[in-house]
Amino acid sequence: MFKKCTGCGHIWANREEFLSDPNVKLIGYQVNFSNLDVGYFMFNHLNPKCLTTIGIHTGTFKDLYVGEIFHVKMTGSLKCPGYCLHTDNLSVCPAQCECNFIRETMQMILKWPKGKAA
Repeated sequence: MFKKCTGCGHIWANREEFLSDPNVKLIGYQVNFSNLDVGYFMFNHLNPKCLTTIGIHTGTFKDLYVGEIFHVKMTGSLKCPGYCLHTDNLSVCPAQCECNFIRETMQMILKWPKGKAA
C-alpha cells in the first residue's frame, strides 16, 4: 500500500496509481528547511464524497528528479524569489538553490498523466 486517504479510506497501491488518479491534485508544498525530505507535498483528494487534503513527505518522490542537486540554500538572499515560503506556490524557481529539485519535482507531479476515474 502506498497511501490510504484519511478521509474516505481509499487506498492507492503504489505511487504511480496515486499520481495517475484524476481525483488527486497537487495543491501545495510545506517546506522543512532543516530537512527537505520531510517537507510535505499537499494533495487534495477530489472524490466528491471525500475532499480531504493529504500530506506526503517530499522524500517519497525524490527519485523522480534527475538533474543537478545544488547544495546551498538561497533562501532569504537576493536570488531567492521566496516561492518556498508560500505553501500554495507551485512555480519553478530560477535560483540555483538546494530547494530547486523540490520545485522541479512538483512540476513533474503536475504534468503526470492522469488515468480514468475509479
